[in-house]
Amino acid sequence: MIDPDHVEALLQAAARSGEPMTYAQVLNAVGLGFSRPRMRALCKVLDAIDDRARGRGEPELAVLVVRASDGLPGQGWWVGGRPRRDGYVGAWDGPEAAAYIRAVQRETFEHWRGR
Repeated sequence: MIDPDHVEALLQAAARSGEPMTYAQVLNAVGLGFSRPRMRALCKVLDAIDDRARGRGEPELAVLVVRASDGLPGQGWWVGGRPRRDGYVGAWDGPEAAAYIRAVQRETFEHWRGR
């Protein structure tokens, strides 16, 4: 239903431009409207994309997919079994989480800039 290669290309382009995308933007870009079941399916695709990126030694891309309401990834990103390189165990929302997400996104943006 959701093509991982298409989503990965979208997120690489977002990373090159230095801009995150909302869940709805990603779903719309692959021709789907937003719904909770589709968002859950997208989250599974994002996990697979990050597994592939990790295997290539690249930074994660799923961190670029955020909620429109606060610019942070959803709960699935926080508890999705991703290895935390830095051991972050703070809040999933609020200023501390926002600062953490900006740092992780910055790493991804820097990797993809100019590629």
